[in-house]
Amino acid sequence: MTPQDNSYGILIAALGGEGGGVLADWLVQCARRHGLPVQATSVPGVAQRTGATSYYIELLREPVSGSAHPVFGLTPVAGRVDVLVASELLEAARMVERGFVTGRTTLIASTHRVYTTVEKMHMADGRQDPQRLADAARALARHAVLFDMEAVTVKTGTVVSAVMFGALAGAGVLPWPRSVCEDVIRESGKGVQASLAGFSAAFDEAAQPSTPATEVSKDALQVLADAQLPSLLQGEWMVRLQTWPPAVQLLAAHGALRCRDYQNDRYAQTFFDHVQGLVDATPPAASEALEEAVRHLALWMCFEDVIRVADLKTRRSRYARVASEAQAKPGDIVRVTEHFKPGVDEVAAVLPRALGQWLVALATKRGWMGKAHVGLHIRSTSLWGYLMLRSLAWLRPLRPRSLRYAQEHETLGVWLAAMRQVLRQSPALALVLAGLPQVLKGYGDTQVRGRENYARLWALHVAPVLGGTADAEQVAPRLREALRTTLADPEGKLNQAHRAAPGPKAQPVFWAAKAPPRETTVTPHA
Repeated sequence: MTPQDNSYGILIAALGGEGGGVLADWLVQCARRHGLPVQATSVPGVAQRTGATSYYIELLREPVSGSAHPVFGLTPVAGRVDVLVASELLEAARMVERGFVTGRTTLIASTHRVYTTVEKMHMADGRQDPQRLADAARALARHAVLFDMEAVTVKTGTVVSAVMFGALAGAGVLPWPRSVCEDVIRESGKGVQASLAGFSAAFDEAAQPSTPATEVSKDALQVLADAQLPSLLQGEWMVRLQTWPPAVQLLAAHGALRCRDYQNDRYAQTFFDHVQGLVDATPPAASEALEEAVRHLALWMCFEDVIRVADLKTRRSRYARVASEAQAKPGDIVRVTEHFKPGVDEVAAVLPRALGQWLVALATKRGWMGKAHVGLHIRSTSLWGYLMLRSLAWLRPLRPRSLRYAQEHETLGVWLAAMRQVLRQSPALALVLAGLPQVLKGYGDTQVRGRENYARLWALHVAPVLGGTADAEQVAPRLREALRTTLADPEGKLNQAHRAAPGPKAQPVFWAAKAPPRETTVTPHA
């Protein structure tokens, strides 16, 4: 066997802060303990959380005899990687795209996702299809070992590098026994017990992958039962749900619970009334459009205002999540600071409608809109900060009288009426129209642009159909393409011609206020 044939390349694809460098060091130490020549190099990306990093280890499967000195490569070469281990599914897909996964490669990867900035910025659902990523990995690799390493990491209280190490050992791709790996972990002296637990769990998963349980969605009745609603209310809702198609039942059950959490039981009943109107207007051919409409109806009715933000940010479950993400241990002190920059429009949004409109008009006249802001840093984990935020959350009973509530529900009512008409007229157009509320995302300038985009798309494509001056079947593909373009480019930078296209004025006027209010989304800072 020549030294070239004897070489063995292991490529680690991880994210900054996940311990990819530690894993590379462990592998080097194991190789040396086993008497194998080895070399490790790194190609780090952003050396912090979510920055892509890669480490390449090249070694010999067997020691060389005599005075021969092997020459190792400094970087991985496409077609010459024997093992690729990735801490996240998209990182594995990137390595596949670069040609590092071939019929020679054993691919070991986690199926969980850490979403990229581009995915998060998308106005709709910008996530990559995980099934497509996994299928590509399985199709191109000689052998693929895929399981949720994040779940193992959380369960064992360790870091993902230890889990990746266990997966490598369990998959049988390392030329040394398990005991060597465990000895190296013990000698590291840091988090030994947790690392060994994560290593062992991943070893078992890679050696004998557990069969994923078939995910069977609970029916709507079970969802309501799990919510522990008052018996009278639960019975009332069940009666309504049972008359609807099964897919709509499940969506409506989740939507009603969301609306109840957002406002109250009466608000959930209003959601059910809207769903009933859509169901009554839907022919069998438009079932897909109905499901999409119900989903977006629930999201729209639970629009985020400062009341909702304050409520969510002061929930115990949110604090637990932040502490978990910060990897805080029992006894650690975690301080969370919320960053606010409220303006006139945020204040006007929660005021009674008439007063809010007066304030917006005054601020617009005097040039305050978009300029008058107050930067606030509120520590929600302190007593004073918590009470300040809860005082905003306690305004929930007053929300139905607010300016923002009136604006949202007037526009929502027009959309519902259009959906009921189009569902009977053209299922194809109804499916696209059901997704139109997706452009109403974000806060500040993004929220304003979303409203402008909604009004523009409505005026150019929806209003002519409702007025009988355009054919619904012809409009459907045009609206679908316009919506796709808007979601991909909400600011209109890439398609100025499309955005500047003339069209009739939107009817009804979308938010009567000259300067519409905007949402405030706070960001935790631990």
